[in-house]
Amino acid sequence: MAERKKVILDAGHGGTTDPGAVYQGRQEKNDNLRMALAVGQILSEDGVDVGYTRVQDVYQSPLQKAQMANNWEADYFVSFHRNAMPVPGTGSGIENLVFSSSGTAGLLGKNIGRQLAAVGWTDLGVKERPGLVVLRRTKMPAVLVEAGFLDNEKDNAFFDANLAATADAIADGILETFEELEAREDQAASGEVPGFYMVQTGVFRLRSNAEAQLQELKDQGFPAFMTVKDGLFYVRAGAFREMDNAVQMERRLRRLGYGTLITRS
Repeated sequence: MAERKKVILDAGHGGTTDPGAVYQGRQEKNDNLRMALAVGQILSEDGVDVGYTRVQDVYQSPLQKAQMANNWEADYFVSFHRNAMPVPGTGSGIENLVFSSSGTAGLLGKNIGRQLAAVGWTDLGVKERPGLVVLRRTKMPAVLVEAGFLDNEKDNAFFDANLAATADAIADGILETFEELEAREDQAASGEVPGFYMVQTGVFRLRSNAEAQLQELKDQGFPAFMTVKDGLFYVRAGAFREMDNAVQMERRLRRLGYGTLITRS
């Protein structure tokens, strides 16, 4: 990454007065903290400046959390939660909540969701929740990750067995968003230059995740390939002299649900 990004991670709930959802003695606040610390360690190792709203079992109001992020002048805010339903066991999967699905927050939520789906979570999509204080009062792009349903035993078992992989996927989604936005800025600054246009479908920290998407694309008949740069694995499809051909490829991929970015060699 060209510029060191500042990301503040929020472990939702906390303290004796706000455990979050509770199911058979399991408290949401503890799972949220486990995930925040795991994702933070990965991002730190990748050169991201990471901050936390809490690293212990303490309570902060949602407004306090937003103010902490604003005061630190973070570039991004990611809050971790577990979901729950009125009837236990009737919900399953992950979803990402944003103030607005347009713009950077929507892109971040979509990238995180796609990475989590590759791990094996059911992606329930990006949903707008403008009433949530941590999304409404933060001054930077903010996403609230609902990492499975606390009142679903299968989701809990998957969460526990795949904590590291889930944290990797969330970190990959964040890093992918950085790369996409920086690539767009570079394209805007560079203007027209000779080379090939390619359609990028993913940026991964783990080779295995990149190879999984690569194979998926090839199975669907796309001329996909993988490149490696600065420790990250890029999956792309096609190499075109004409921009129009790349746009047509991008439309096909987007119809299939891929998040895409046209890049140039």
